[in-house]
Amino acid sequence: MPHLGVQLLVQDRHVVMDNGLLQVTLSNPDGIVTGIRFSGIDNLLEVLNDESNRGYWDLVWNAAGSTGTTGIFDVIRGTSFKVIVETEEQVEVSFTRTWDSSQEGKLVPLNIDKRFVMLRGSSGFYSYAIYEHLREWPGFNLGETRIAFKLRKDKFHYMVAADNRQRFMPLPDDRVPPRGQPLAYPEAVKLVKPVEPDFKGEVDDKYQYSIENKDNKVHGWICMDPAVGFWQITPSDEFRSGGPVKQNLTSHVGPTTLAMFLSAHYSGEDLVPKIGAGEAWKKVFGPVFMYFNSVMDGDDPLSLWEDAKLQMLIEVQSWPYEFPASDDYQKSDQRGNVSGRLFVRDRFVSDDYIPANGAYVGLALPGDVGSWQRECKDYQFWNRADEDGYFSINNVRTGDYNLYAWVPGVIGDYRYDVSVTVTSGCDIEMGDLVYQPPRDGPTLWEIGIPDRSAEEFYVPDPNPNYTNKLYVNHPDRFRQYGLWERYAELYPDGDLVYTVGVSDYRKDWFYAQVTRCNSATLRLFCFH
Repeated sequence: MPHLGVQLLVQDRHVVMDNGLLQVTLSNPDGIVTGIRFSGIDNLLEVLNDESNRGYWDLVWNAAGSTGTTGIFDVIRGTSFKVIVETEEQVEVSFTRTWDSSQEGKLVPLNIDKRFVMLRGSSGFYSYAIYEHLREWPGFNLGETRIAFKLRKDKFHYMVAADNRQRFMPLPDDRVPPRGQPLAYPEAVKLVKPVEPDFKGEVDDKYQYSIENKDNKVHGWICMDPAVGFWQITPSDEFRSGGPVKQNLTSHVGPTTLAMFLSAHYSGEDLVPKIGAGEAWKKVFGPVFMYFNSVMDGDDPLSLWEDAKLQMLIEVQSWPYEFPASDDYQKSDQRGNVSGRLFVRDRFVSDDYIPANGAYVGLALPGDVGSWQRECKDYQFWNRADEDGYFSINNVRTGDYNLYAWVPGVIGDYRYDVSVTVTSGCDIEMGDLVYQPPRDGPTLWEIGIPDRSAEEFYVPDPNPNYTNKLYVNHPDRFRQYGLWERYAELYPDGDLVYTVGVSDYRKDWFYAQVTRCNSATLRLFCFH
């Protein structure tokens, strides 16, 4: 049976997109997702919430010169609605909010254009946005921006962030006293009287479900009856800040699902874009895909995760998309490609050039060695070299970049000293590149592996009163709550002593450098 064409219904206060598989309702002209009808469920979003608190773009901003990562929270409400594309194959709608000087100090000085797209035969919808700051406007800091979806708590109880990070989750009610006991920071709560007794004694903390950008491509929730999946798919990291190993939030108790674009989590103010007065700035965030699936009665609801992973691969292979109508989003034929081969030259290891097996190679704004880790205004493009050091970075937006790299197992950062200018349709062959790690002589000893991970070091068991059962005997057990306190418990009389040639970093080197709480006075400043 052929799929129905996409239909658009424009009402005074709502806009409805419908392709026969799902129906999405947005407020007019706010551009907030108020309803998603799919597979017999009238609304996948939390109907108990106000319409403005269901599916929305938001940001955190502050005036220029401010410090820190907090600021003014703003759910982005459009003031003008426009139909961009309306055919049976595609509907694309725009909700814009424009800035002028009368709003100074009240709204972030940005023109914001939120787009929503539905395609024929597609079991989901896309969203992207264009943020623009004009040169003559005042400066500002942008601490965070994202899309948030609040799902129905009576339907979605099983959350999936990865193959080995999925579980039934507590209810949001369980986090509120007296059911929940607040811990060191507001996001962490001990469940003391949860509705479901199985959760009693566990810690819930949204940061325990964070994922590095390079792996943060699909996550979401499963409703068991009827078996329906709600998935957020991010097919490209190019518009995220901080590079491939920057961690970002995914899904958490609410039930909530996030598409993170900018955040200072795990990094601090270095990753807060500071847009100055006199600086023109424009960036496209997304598109990202909200995907919905279902299974027949009697089939395993957990198979929805396997299907979501397949759909994620389809989206990744389709990037860059051809359907977005905004001229600010560059299509494949407007982009360029960069390739080459990276070697490591380390005469204390080998007389030969060593292929940079598995190297992370990327393009980011020109800067110092390693500056990509703090780059948060523009786009980044990363890939991994093969075992022979060959790399190819495809579909790069036009612009000037530096080429950066690091090699797992090799200390330091590489930067190609000459900037790389990508133009539409170009294929730039960089040839053979050579990275010489910093060293003054042969290695006498080392602790651990230079791979931007602490997983090889000693991670203690958590205090049994503060556990998340998911992470017991888990590769990501470092995400357990309160491990920073375990250091002083393990070494009550002084810091650890590591004896080269005797100690084993897998057992004798604590995985994190933490503060010590060893007196009643100092304890006031620790997480309690």
